[in-house]
Amino acid sequence: MIIRQNGWVHRLLVDLAGKAQKVKEEKDMLQTIIDHAYEGVLIVDPKGHILMANEMYADFLGKKLSELIGKHVTEVIENTRMHIVGQTGKPEIAQMQKINGREMIASRIPVFNQGEVAAVVGTVMFQQVDDLFALSTKMENLRKELNYYKSELDKRLQAKYSFDTILGTSDELEKVKRLGQRVAKSDTTILLKGESGTGKELFAHAIHRESYRGAGPLIKVNCAAIPDTLLESELFGYKEGSFTGAKKSGKKGKFALAKGGTIFLDEISEMPLLMQVKLLRVLQEKEIEPIGADKPESVDVRIIAATNKDLLSLVEQGKFRHDLYYRLNVVMLDIPPLRGRKSDMGLLIEHFLEKLTKETGISVEGIEQQAMDALLAYSWPGNIRELRNVLERALYVKNGSCITKQDLPTDFLEAELTTEENGEGDGTLKKAVEHAEALAIRRAILEAKGDKIMAAKRLGISKSSLYAKLGRYQLAE
Repeated sequence: MIIRQNGWVHRLLVDLAGKAQKVKEEKDMLQTIIDHAYEGVLIVDPKGHILMANEMYADFLGKKLSELIGKHVTEVIENTRMHIVGQTGKPEIAQMQKINGREMIASRIPVFNQGEVAAVVGTVMFQQVDDLFALSTKMENLRKELNYYKSELDKRLQAKYSFDTILGTSDELEKVKRLGQRVAKSDTTILLKGESGTGKELFAHAIHRESYRGAGPLIKVNCAAIPDTLLESELFGYKEGSFTGAKKSGKKGKFALAKGGTIFLDEISEMPLLMQVKLLRVLQEKEIEPIGADKPESVDVRIIAATNKDLLSLVEQGKFRHDLYYRLNVVMLDIPPLRGRKSDMGLLIEHFLEKLTKETGISVEGIEQQAMDALLAYSWPGNIRELRNVLERALYVKNGSCITKQDLPTDFLEAELTTEENGEGDGTLKKAVEHAEALAIRRAILEAKGDKIMAAKRLGISKSSLYAKLGRYQLAE
């Protein structure tokens, strides 16, 4: 009986020893955890006696850790409410508390076991309120910076131009603008045709802006600027690990980025035939297949394409697919060149000079009539983009308050001479001779780059005779 009892006692002692060891290990683990916490941590029992704390909290109080354990919290911490939370069981989050003359932000969290408060955990989040204010200021600055970049991104992804910003009142331009405004309301595919510099991108922006997709993104792709080997991944994206060098997260293509909006494919004539097949699938099936994808993905985008070449001619040459051409050419907007809408020149020049004056800081009162005549006589192969560049150059080279004919590039003076050569006289021999003489003088001065002596030698007359004829024909000296 004694042996049995001793055996039972032995097992009980072994069991208690094991539990004690387990409790010690768990306590040591908990102490390690709170020692590595970023905040100061203090744990008390429901009555407010300190059970555990970490070195950071002890340092904050200016005491050693051993001086805290076992004491009532009110003995070592002024203005404490840890024992009150132990009684009420109500947490207190981010409360201001003054300790040792310093303001801090503290939280007191009750821990429950079977519905009863078992302990209270206190943390010091900020040992100085100034730290909180500094963090708050930093977060506010980051928020403002994030909102700024988000706003800038939205601006880049949205339309910058409307039909009102496409300047011109000529019948040729107004006809195209009216058609553009009508088709903008639908979701049909549009092909913009026009020479370089006529404003195809402006029309793409305006159409997107007036469509029901106007709040969505406008993604622009220059098909000629992207290498053939990269065009597919740029347009359709790729999945993780689809090829060597691919990003681990994969990449969204332009079509996916344009979801709910419009994709503008500029210089569509430069798209390789293989990619034309894939684009045709997008138009027909409304889906794309990223590189490395297991299945196609549906896309919700409107396509606006643009070209400065005759696509039908390229179809006949076998350089552009006829089925894609007819898919793109549902509605074509043929944007007139500048030489076909000369009545808009005055309005465009006034607009660009006003804008360039603000950009360059160079003031200008206007353009002399002879300079305007030269601008009107020019054929403008670069269209509106070239007009802006010419006016900007003229601002930098001009000497007076107005832009003169001499401030224009040589091409413009030659164009005016060619126009005059092809012009008609008034029918009399005298006028014809005078016209020919004035034309010869102007050409000689042009070829001599403004050197009057050299021009006189070319003409076989004296310098004084040249100046006399300049005054007679009212030619600029």
